[in-house]
Amino acid sequence: MSWPRRGLARVRTWRRGLSPMGMAAVVVSFFSLLPLVFVAWVTIQAGWATVSLLVFRPRVADLLLNTTALIVLTVPVCAGLAVALAWLTERTDLAGARVWAWVCVAPLAVPAFVQSYAWISLVPAFHGLFAGVTVSVLAYLPFLYLPVAATLRQMDPALEDVAASLGHGPWRVFRRVVVPQLRLAILGGSLLVALHLLAEYGLYAMIRFDTFATAIVEQFQTAFDGPAANMLASVLVVCCLLLLLLEGGVRGRARYARVGSGTPSRSRTVALGRYAPGAAVLLAATALLSIGVPMLTLGRWLLVGGRDVWRMGEILGALWQTLAFALAGGLLATLAAFPVAWIAVRHPGRFQRFLEGCNYIAGALPGVAVALALVMVTVRVALPLYQTVFTILVAYAIIFLPRALVSLRAAIAQTPVELEQAAGSLGHSPFGVMRVITLRLAAPGAAASLALVGLGIFNELTATQMLAPSGTQTLAMRFWDLSGELDYAAAAPYAVIMVAASLPLTWLLHVQARRRSGR
Repeated sequence: MSWPRRGLARVRTWRRGLSPMGMAAVVVSFFSLLPLVFVAWVTIQAGWATVSLLVFRPRVADLLLNTTALIVLTVPVCAGLAVALAWLTERTDLAGARVWAWVCVAPLAVPAFVQSYAWISLVPAFHGLFAGVTVSVLAYLPFLYLPVAATLRQMDPALEDVAASLGHGPWRVFRRVVVPQLRLAILGGSLLVALHLLAEYGLYAMIRFDTFATAIVEQFQTAFDGPAANMLASVLVVCCLLLLLLEGGVRGRARYARVGSGTPSRSRTVALGRYAPGAAVLLAATALLSIGVPMLTLGRWLLVGGRDVWRMGEILGALWQTLAFALAGGLLATLAAFPVAWIAVRHPGRFQRFLEGCNYIAGALPGVAVALALVMVTVRVALPLYQTVFTILVAYAIIFLPRALVSLRAAIAQTPVELEQAAGSLGHSPFGVMRVITLRLAAPGAAASLALVGLGIFNELTATQMLAPSGTQTLAMRFWDLSGELDYAAAAPYAVIMVAASLPLTWLLHVQARRRSGR
């Protein structure tokens, strides 16, 4: 194809992306990048003198050291433990492997700040870096376990058989064949854990370990110091972008798949033999620390409080507000993600990939940075929108848009384009085709999107605290207020409700992950 024809084809593809659906995707991407753009704008507007004064100071150096130490210590421990647990549950003759696999995923149902609450109420002196690393590993381990276990289930066993036939022992086969195939899963899960460590506020505030997130919220709540908080947010955003670049660079361009589909076969089961008791102890200890401690602590405080802690008027009011925010935020995020997912699937191209990438990058930003940006934007530009339901819903949509985008993209990709073409040939308008065909067939994916975003909003704390209208009391906010007053018994019912609401979706996530691999 000649250069003019190639250029014309690119222009046509670009124009298709800027159809009404494409324009909607552009608007969504613009709002998603608003926090990032705002942080950059504030930094430029402040000038180098102010930036250097606020950034290059001992306080920021201490926060950077704390955050770096937290990531450097937590991520490798999570990765090593996740690989060990995944291998035991997927590749060995461990008794009750299916049950143990679910137990390894179950900590997802316990919000990180509830984990911290359980430990600090059990051991009041549990503070500092060691406490932060311990609770972080227990709270975020499933984010690494899930992709590693899925990769082990789908890995071609022929590669290991060939290596064994060449005389390599089991450990050498695992190190030279299995671990390289787990590289993408480990890197992706590690990135997700690291981003959560940067964004988490409640966990570290409760154990008195200072990070950028805790410092930003503290600065905002005590002094409403815009320049200082914004500079901290700028450093936090730079840290997030550096993590994204680091993960992309380490991942490289290596291939991890065969050319042909091959013959389906199951991996060989490794007999644990005399190591079986040790494996069971490792799994039991992990379950006890990550699930047992929160459940036992909550049960103890419920027994201590008795019936008095079940103040149903307050609890039902907080539950109603939480459900309303979760439903409205889930709907908004799902609707916002639809045009981006649709053009990415139906009209793939560089421009469309750029729009999709913008939303993933924005979703990697910590909730505290998104909330701070929206606070400053509404205060400076649209004051009537400050601390309104509209603003908090926009924040939810930005923070959780990637969750909605992943589900919708997969659902639209599974909708045959031929059905849409057939409906169009019968006289339906483009929006009619979308309503009659696309939306109906993509409804399960939209429901999954709504559920995933709703669960995130159900347990969200930082952005809700900073943006919610006066008088708002969600389950997470009410739990935080009561635990901050050291009224652990009164806080327990709110934590129990959050965990109970999260368990079904966590179970569904576990079941779907196994179904996709045919096991």
